[in-house]
Amino acid sequence: MENVAIAYEPVWAIGTGLTATPEIAQDVHSNIRAILGEAYGQAVADKVVIQYGGSVTPDTVDELMAMPDIDGVPGGGGIAGRGEVCADY
Repeated sequence: MENVAIAYEPVWAIGTGLTATPEIAQDVHSNIRAILGEAYGQAVADKVVIQYGGSVTPDTVDELMAMPDIDGVPGGGGIAGRGEVCADY
């Protein structure tokens, strides 16, 4: 489990350009981490990388990355080929 990364994308965000609020994304990521903690122990859960996979733009990335359980953003259609989002993360 230490080499596992999970990407969460709300089904309603797929292909829409919509992004969950940072608070909603954090709530889901926190729940994912809690479930992992119950199954594998908190030490393991804390090492799992959980990324937000919804539409991320230069305008939304900082707020999402400020959330304690959002560990990154994978490159998707909204940011593919645009280094401005990924450059700082």
